[in-house]
Amino acid sequence: MSVPTAALDSSVCAPLPVLGQNVTVPLVTGGEVTYAALDYAASAPALQRVWDDVAAYAPYYGSVHRGAGYLSQLSTDLFENSRRTVAEFLGCRADDQVVFTRSTTDSLNLLAAAIPADCQVFVYETEHHASLLPWRDARVTYLNAPRTPAQAVEALERALADRDPYGPALVCVTGASNVTGELWPVRELAAAAHAHGARIVLDAAQLAPHHPVDIAELDVDWVAFSGHKLYAPFGSGVLAGRADWLQAAEPYLAGGGASRKVARRADGGVDVDWHTTAARHEAGSPNVIGVYSIASACKALTEAGFEGLVAREQELVGRVREGLAEVPEVQVLSLFGDDAPRVGVISFVVRGWNSSHFAAALSAEYGIGVRDGLFCAHPLVRTLLGSDPQDPGECGAPEAEPGERSLNAIRVSFGAGTPDEHIDRFLRAVSELVREGARWNYRTEEGRCVPDRGEAARVRDTF
Repeated sequence: MSVPTAALDSSVCAPLPVLGQNVTVPLVTGGEVTYAALDYAASAPALQRVWDDVAAYAPYYGSVHRGAGYLSQLSTDLFENSRRTVAEFLGCRADDQVVFTRSTTDSLNLLAAAIPADCQVFVYETEHHASLLPWRDARVTYLNAPRTPAQAVEALERALADRDPYGPALVCVTGASNVTGELWPVRELAAAAHAHGARIVLDAAQLAPHHPVDIAELDVDWVAFSGHKLYAPFGSGVLAGRADWLQAAEPYLAGGGASRKVARRADGGVDVDWHTTAARHEAGSPNVIGVYSIASACKALTEAGFEGLVAREQELVGRVREGLAEVPEVQVLSLFGDDAPRVGVISFVVRGWNSSHFAAALSAEYGIGVRDGLFCAHPLVRTLLGSDPQDPGECGAPEAEPGERSLNAIRVSFGAGTPDEHIDRFLRAVSELVREGARWNYRTEEGRCVPDRGEAARVRDTF
């Protein structure tokens, strides 16, 4: 899957207004600076449009589906209209279901609980843990990290052809890596899966915020993503796709909303008639505001012109890569090579620096928020760094002092709300830190590298 040429020829959008764009943070060296949020791959800031929509709805908040009151009926309409908005955003087929969950992780665990008992799952070691780990009750084949998109397709075709016994199978693949940002050949992998009688689920957590996702065009069976990466608040997610496995499975949670009818039996037990719609897996009072915020984000991205957003992000990707290439000590991590298309997610290491130390200096001395560690994709990062991919590692920084080599990396990520100034400041900071070193002393505290403030350090209440 690559960025369409037409998108790159479109007019470039301005950054979309997001929450927190004027927040200032203190620097250990003195003074304050506007915070540069460059950790979109973990959580993107909410769009101002989304926040405004939620604020307008909040006074009308009500429980959904069974309330007779006006606010309950209004909230029910909003909830179900949000489902239709998401289906349209994803290009769902007429018989697809949109199930609302808590996150991408929750969506994939739901699907893992719904697969047939004898299903075999195929997943690359390059996946985020959200899509690497949920398949605990299935027979899982882990595929080695490919070094080209073609290798990815070939490895999958071999694995599917060799499976024994031949039965139901599911392929799980990311659309865009949360470590390298590289786009995966989703359409080709879907074709390979279907040619061998398998189904495929797309982890679109890193793809959907940066690039249009169309289920029908990609010919995938399911798509999963999180609201908090799609410029909506935390706590909501989506699993969209084919209904049959979901309808045949036991409800993900047992409770009100999932049940259509419950009756006592003569022997004292209980008979339950479960819903066959998406409600089957949405037991309990749903996160109406979270669902509405996802729908609002889908509308905002569509109305802003997704092609223009893609074009602007590609310009930022080019500037970051060119800027990092000018610093010889920086090594950008990649599976598929420098020419591979990618979204605004770039990981790198700096020769002579502990990655946690470097990230801490970016924050404390420049007001730039990035992420360091293994990014909940331990096997992939270990492979990219040339260490043992079987080393379990840890999320977050290892117990390494500033200046010591660490087996983790630094990730900068950005998107529709990123101002040009944040990219310029980041590149300037990387160059200055490598050339001149940090201006402050740092120490390791509970596995994190933090500024050593000392008794004379300035302390400010945040709130």
